[in-house]
Amino acid sequence: MTKTKSEELRVIATNRKATHDFHIHDRLEAGIALVGSEVKSLREAKVTMADGWVDIRKGQAYLHGIQINEYAQANRWQHEVARVRKLLMHRHELAKLETKTREKGFTLIPLQLYFKNGIVKVELALVTHKKQHDKRETKRLADDKREMDRAMKHNRRPG
Repeated sequence: MTKTKSEELRVIATNRKATHDFHIHDRLEAGIALVGSEVKSLREAKVTMADGWVDIRKGQAYLHGIQINEYAQANRWQHEVARVRKLLMHRHELAKLETKTREKGFTLIPLQLYFKNGIVKVELALVTHKKQHDKRETKRLADDKREMDRAMKHNRRPG
């Protein structure tokens, strides 16, 4: 069955460091205010989001640390590469997130950027930092799962 236009999702970039460095508690989607050359650059997937984070001030959410590279054909109307971008969310979502991020240890970071029906969206996550022993535990569990999958695959082979 083919996807209709209303179900179309195309991932632009993911924050692969996020699952390694943080415990993810909650996920949500937000729009992002961009200028024309930024959208064109995103269509070419020219973005870095490893160090991104969200700041909530005066009832508004702002995305910091995301670098959208310049679009080659935008001549004199280029955007600033590392500017702070406004996130578009409902007031009640912002109020809920503001109270959660004020708690000790909670941070709001971007997980991925994607096009949804032709509009750029960002998936945000409410996270806490992992300690070093948590990172080791996660790596050990992943290694154990990989070993079990290998053993299962080997045992299923005929003859």
